[in-house]
Amino acid sequence: MVEVVQETDPVLLRSLNDLLPQLSRNAQAMTMEDLEQIVDSECSDLLVVRAASGGNILGALTLIHFRIPTGIRAWIEDVVVDASARGQGVGKALIQAAIEKSRDLGARTLDLTSNPDRESAHRLYEGAGFSVRTTKVYRHIK
Repeated sequence: MVEVVQETDPVLLRSLNDLLPQLSRNAQAMTMEDLEQIVDSECSDLLVVRAASGGNILGALTLIHFRIPTGIRAWIEDVVVDASARGQGVGKALIQAAIEKSRDLGARTLDLTSNPDRESAHRLYEGAGFSVRTTKVYRHIK
């Protein structure tokens, strides 16, 4: 059900770009070069669930993994499930696949952030074993 994208193609790009507005109002459409950089990176894996017909993407997330002095860390970024597929287990499958992949990579932790208003997403993450951390996230905007 969940696949790690190994190759890019125009159908994948179009399908992911169709999902981006559901992820963020401010998201810019990706170019093929953008998608290739994600797929070809040694530090990221693009996980997707395709429709039964095999074409359109129903959901996606990016698993980021990297080595730091204290060990291998992993982050889940840009989780999105098409509105038509919500409640069908797509998000749960993506999160579980990311957990397993991060474990296989030797990551000590797997983190993610979530908008405070996305309560259904919070239930998904907590149901998968994530817990809220007491921390602050800082952002520098250029």
